[in-house]
Amino acid sequence: MESFSFFSPTRLISGRGAVAETPGVLAKKGLKKPLVVTDRGLVEAGLVGRLISLLDSEGVASAVYDGVEANPPVRVVHACAECYEAEGCDCLIALGGGSSMDTAKGAAVIIVNGGRVEDYFWPKRVKERGPFLLCVPTTYGTGSEVTPFAVITDENLYKAVVIGPEILPDLGILDSDMAVALPLPVAAATGMDALTHAVESYVSLAANPISQGLALHAISLISEHLGQAASSDSNHRATQKMLIASTMAGMAFSQTRLGNVHAMSHPVSGHFGVPHGVANAILLPRVMAFNLIACPEAFAEIAAAMGEDVEGLTPMEAASCAVEAVEALERDVEIPERLTEVGVKVEQIPVLAEDAMKSGNIKVNPRKTTLNDVIDLYEAST
Repeated sequence: MESFSFFSPTRLISGRGAVAETPGVLAKKGLKKPLVVTDRGLVEAGLVGRLISLLDSEGVASAVYDGVEANPPVRVVHACAECYEAEGCDCLIALGGGSSMDTAKGAAVIIVNGGRVEDYFWPKRVKERGPFLLCVPTTYGTGSEVTPFAVITDENLYKAVVIGPEILPDLGILDSDMAVALPLPVAAATGMDALTHAVESYVSLAANPISQGLALHAISLISEHLGQAASSDSNHRATQKMLIASTMAGMAFSQTRLGNVHAMSHPVSGHFGVPHGVANAILLPRVMAFNLIACPEAFAEIAAAMGEDVEGLTPMEAASCAVEAVEALERDVEIPERLTEVGVKVEQIPVLAEDAMKSGNIKVNPRKTTLNDVIDLYEAST
């Protein structure tokens, strides 16, 4: 903490209706034809059409790649890049959740650097920055609009990561109009994903005063506004607060990495197709309880940020309140309690644990973690 660096260059535009600024942003950059990277669900929901209409109204031609899949596989990234080239595009707009943004980031890498996206999986590095990338999140979860990471699923169902400042988006637009009416399961999962980012960043061994300030305020915002945003189709104020909280958590963990929850949730999503936020949410309270002994004061501060009264409690008692607060919030937004409820097979735990131990996130988790610890945590979560 005494010595650290902080780098978060992505420009942000926030506010209801802010997506209308997209054509002007492109015009100032001299960009003529974006590829909108998205999924079929957002096409059917009308959000893609809304963006295309804005572009059309200002005379901006565009193309659409709507083949994004959850936990995007390598083939989707390459299909996106091929679409970009075939359509003669000169920039990218990622419209959607983390899968759309990660697909666009991965495509940007191979558009400029060539080869296969697998050639840039960590610890290999990207050489050149890709085309201009504008991100419009339609969920309040990943914070991918400000992170230097893209998570891509390889042919072995392992969620590999492309890492580097070269893939940081140029601009993020936070607009509640694009996220206000999420179905409860999506709102709950993505909101808990953002909370997991903030909690894991706050207690990371690589945390610093700036990242912790961002993470703690994100925890406070999510605790106050997730239930309101998830339970309403028209609460723009709560939705905007959630978008901001997600971005703040993304800025925080971009500096610090994460921890055991993410190390363990990625194999769950890769092998069983469980939504990333759901896997995170189920694992989060178990991993928090495991980590309490390593940094009780930090978890006590998280409890206070979540509105818990910790006055007069010992550090460990106050820390335990953070676990209880997370469990209560998860019940409020109807998160499943166990991994077996979302299709995870107990007999696959050894495989999941081996994959989890490959993650760099294990190294910055506040409590030392062995393979047997990970197995125990998976078993406690099933």
